[in-house]
Amino acid sequence: MKLPELRIGKLRPTIPIVQGGMAVRLSTAPLAAAVANEGGIGVIAASGMSISELREEIRKARSLTSGIIGVNIMFAAAAFVDLIKTAIEEKIDLIISGAGFSRDMFIYGKEANIPVVPIVSTAKLAKISEKLGASAVVVEGKEAGGHLGTPYSLQEILPEVKKAVNIPVIAAGGIVDGKDAAKAFKLGADGVQMGIRFAASVESNAADNLKEFYLQAKGEDIVLIDSPVGLKGRAIRNVFTDKLLQEGTIPPEKCNKCLKKCTHTFCIMESLENAQKGKLDKGLVFSGEYISKIKEILPVKQIIRSLLQEVETLP
Repeated sequence: MKLPELRIGKLRPTIPIVQGGMAVRLSTAPLAAAVANEGGIGVIAASGMSISELREEIRKARSLTSGIIGVNIMFAAAAFVDLIKTAIEEKIDLIISGAGFSRDMFIYGKEANIPVVPIVSTAKLAKISEKLGASAVVVEGKEAGGHLGTPYSLQEILPEVKKAVNIPVIAAGGIVDGKDAAKAFKLGADGVQMGIRFAASVESNAADNLKEFYLQAKGEDIVLIDSPVGLKGRAIRNVFTDKLLQEGTIPPEKCNKCLKKCTHTFCIMESLENAQKGKLDKGLVFSGEYISKIKEILPVKQIIRSLLQEVETLP
C-alpha cells in the first residue's frame, strides 16, 4: 500500500504519522524529537506544564531534532492562551488542540503563520474549523484514549469528515499498528495520529511501572469515566477508577484552578501526573480501546519502521 502525502500548511513530514500529545508529561521533548527524527510530527503535550517548563521542553526538542515539532494544548486548561502564546514565541511548527474548541487560536496561528489543527469528532465542527482557518483537522473516534468527543467509531466519522472539508484529515483513535493505519488510509485519511503506542515506547516519559501496566492491560480493563473537564474519558481500570466509579468523586485536597470549568469530582491534572510518576493507585491512566495489541516497549524508531513495513505489505 502506498502511503498518502500529508501536507499541513507549509509542513511536509516525510511520513504521515503524528504522535499524540499525551499529558501530563508523557509527551515531552525526547519522545517528540524521536518521532520527528523518523520523519513524522513529534508533539509536546503542554497541558499541565508551566510557561517556563513548556519553553524548556520546546528548546530541548529543538536541540534533539531538526524535524517537525508541535504542541498539543487542551482547550479546557485555564492556561490555554498563555501556553499558546508561549509556543508561538518559541516558533513552534504547529498547534494541536482538543477537549473543547477555541476560535481565537486560529487568529493567533494566522498572525504568527503557524498551522492550527483542532481535534474534532463531527463533520460540522470540521467544516467550522476549515472556515476559521484550520490547516488540517484530527478526527478522533470513540476508540481513542483520554477525553472523548463522540460515541461513534472512527470508521463512521472519518468518511463524513473527509467529504465535508478540503483540508487534510488526520485519523485518530485505536491506531496501534500498520493494519490500523492502513484501514484509516483506505477510508481517506491523509495521516494518522497515534497516542498509546508511543506512550508505550522507550522514549516516553512514563514511569517504568506505568509502561509495564500498559503491557498488562486487556480489552476488558478499559473503562469510561466522567472527567471534571465535562467529557467522558477512556482509561485503564485500576484502584483509582474503581473508587471513582463506585463513589462518583475523589475530592482533591486542594484546587490549583487548572481548568476553566471543573466539576471538582477529582483533580484531572493531579491524577494524570500521579500516573506519569508511577503512583498508579492514585493515578488516572488514559488509554485507547486497543492497548492489548501492544506486547512490548520498543524504541520509537522500531515502532515506526515496523508499522511502515506492515503498511507496505498490505494491498
